[in-house]
Amino acid sequence: MLKAKSITLPNGKIVPFKRSKAPWIILALLICFYYSVQITGFDLQILTKRIGQFWVIIGDMIPPNWNYLNKLWQPLFDTIKMSLLGSLLGSVFALPLAYFASSNIGKNQFVVTATKFILSLLRTLPTLVAALIATFIFGIGTMAGTVAIFLFTIAYVGKLLYEQIENADLKAFEAMQSMGHSTFSAFRYAIMPQIMPNYLSNSIFCFEGNVRYAAILGYVGAGGIGLLLNESLGWRNYANVGMILLLLAVAVFIIENASEYLRKKLL
Repeated sequence: MLKAKSITLPNGKIVPFKRSKAPWIILALLICFYYSVQITGFDLQILTKRIGQFWVIIGDMIPPNWNYLNKLWQPLFDTIKMSLLGSLLGSVFALPLAYFASSNIGKNQFVVTATKFILSLLRTLPTLVAALIATFIFGIGTMAGTVAIFLFTIAYVGKLLYEQIENADLKAFEAMQSMGHSTFSAFRYAIMPQIMPNYLSNSIFCFEGNVRYAAILGYVGAGGIGLLLNESLGWRNYANVGMILLLLAVAVFIIENASEYLRKKLL
């Protein structure tokens, strides 16, 4: 398996084939798997013994507590509103950041590098941590959740957007500059039409994901339906948890289908 193969041509010349690296890659993956099991303390026996408790909890969630539904509408709307506002503001602010982070548009290398570093720093900051910090600054409530979603959206959309700008066709951009247009004017009329469909599509997709993320921000006091989910789990009231998850699943399903329809129209 590790021996390099070769073929002999009719003229007697021997042509060797490159030795496959697949066995070494598989060996490295097995070693990494072994040590990851040791480090994490993963125990298959415990998993097989305790997996039944998962179905017990699922059984306690069914049927859900329908009487709890009336208390969920307002927190659900709060979750959607802070997701929508955070996504909208984040997408708007991501555009100028992507402009300054694009190496083919920006002439100042320091500004390009600094902006990319800021976007990278925001991407490394978990949304839950950002929401927790925001609760210390703005207090418990949807304001903190909106800020956390806003920061995440800037990082996500900004990263994708400046990559699209760097891969855009610059022929029209350079032609407009040669006619006397400023960099911003040439960007507006030559680059924006190229990136706008993907920009809007990525923004809508980000909003779709933010609705799901917002549901867990209540664990750190960032408002929305996550607060009730955390409370119900804390009291082991699984019938209420089932109602929350069912309502959230229906809302996310509707939003996903609506956003998918809009993305197909844009692209």
